[in-house]
Amino acid sequence: MSGNDHSYKEKKVISIGTVSEITGLSERQIRYYEERKLIFPERTKKGTRKYSFNDVEQLMEIIEKMEDGVQTHEIRKDILKKERKLDERALRNSMIQGQLNARFGFPKSP
Repeated sequence: MSGNDHSYKEKKVISIGTVSEITGLSERQIRYYEERKLIFPERTKKGTRKYSFNDVEQLMEIIEKMEDGVQTHEIRKDILKKERKLDERALRNSMIQGQLNARFGFPKSP
């Protein structure tokens, strides 16, 4: 998969009604998970929520965890932990790239 393969998954284009149909969750449940900071839809100028395919996948994971008895605050901790790991990985990759650029005389990447 190339880097562009993930871009469509990140676009916030799906309405809450469609997300409800896909996941089987009620719109109220979806809004609850937003309130609990487990998903982060974008808002249009008129205030309509828009979700991405990644959000739908996140909701499916939340459903599985909730069925296994995991509480929302525990799910949030897991999400934060994943985000930290991704941030750390990105920082490490950036540092390695900087070292390679310095070693081989490449210009800094934008």
